[in-house]
Amino acid sequence: MSDEHDPLVTEADAIAGVPLPRAQTRLIGHEHAEAEILDAYRSARMHHAWILAGPKGIGKATLAFRFARFALAHPDARSAEVGAATSLALPDDHPDVRKIAGGAHPGLLHLKRPYDPKRKGKDKIRQDLTVDEIRRTVPFFGSTGSEGSWRICIVDAADDMNANAANALLKILEEPPRNSLFLVIAHSPGRLLPTIRSRCRTLRLHELSEAQVGEGLSMLGVAETGSRIAERAATLSQGSLRKAIRLAEGETIDIADRFSALAARFPELDVEAAHDLADTISRNGAEDGWTLFQDLVADHLHQAVRGGASGPLDRLVSMAEVWEKTTHAAREADAFNLDRKQIVLNAFRDLAEAARGQGVSS
Repeated sequence: MSDEHDPLVTEADAIAGVPLPRAQTRLIGHEHAEAEILDAYRSARMHHAWILAGPKGIGKATLAFRFARFALAHPDARSAEVGAATSLALPDDHPDVRKIAGGAHPGLLHLKRPYDPKRKGKDKIRQDLTVDEIRRTVPFFGSTGSEGSWRICIVDAADDMNANAANALLKILEEPPRNSLFLVIAHSPGRLLPTIRSRCRTLRLHELSEAQVGEGLSMLGVAETGSRIAERAATLSQGSLRKAIRLAEGETIDIADRFSALAARFPELDVEAAHDLADTISRNGAEDGWTLFQDLVADHLHQAVRGGASGPLDRLVSMAEVWEKTTHAAREADAFNLDRKQIVLNAFRDLAEAARGQGVSS
């Protein structure tokens, strides 16, 4: 398979061995969100643009494609079939399911960060969802569809749009084409232009429960239900199935366990163990471990603050200082390719000092 046809290279959010959202026919959780958009579709209240809002990795894109398949298969929202439907599910062998899974349905446009084979280096996917990508809507909506058929555009994700792309999308939403539907996926909807939000109906999706995350891991063949890996990944996932999949791979669970062992000894710091864990987190290619480390620091501080809500004020201030210092250092490390190991070691030292009620070191 050439790079141009390899989803792991061309799709920003692809995970090896896991179906892309366009090919995933099962939806874990979100029954209320599914019922809301289905009820709106078969009524006179169907808005032309929806923001599917919620944390990353919980199933927003899966729901967007699920609805797109249903609407394209049932263009008459007042038909008996739509009226009797209890969910948006279609049979796996339905023609619209197969076409969308293959990225070849003429009635669906999926806008995402574009793949550029001319870019140098390994990362050939643009960092932004560009204005040129948004402008693909012009020929898409300008083409002639069947009478009464929908043209559906999924923006995945709106958080990735640069300023020019956001303004281009706003212009389309202000004067939507006939028979058009927009499904705008947003991890942080508050960051969207207020004028975009005002022209869309917001459908909020919430974090999955640990049981639902475990169900998803089993369904995808990532980890067996009830296994230690599945349980730890679900606990650490913060309701994100995508995050749980990443956690269940490689040594991320081991990183979480070693972090917990270190944290259990605060305010004492096991310097040797801290150095060993910092080596693991900071080595080249350990992006999942680096991201997990930042989440673990945030979770630890959150639990410490909650547990010490009635404790000394200086201890709470110290915890807040650790969070501010660590997040600032992590952002600078990513931006300027700085030494991650030292940032990890500094964080462990600061966490131990904060547990003693001391201010963090500068």
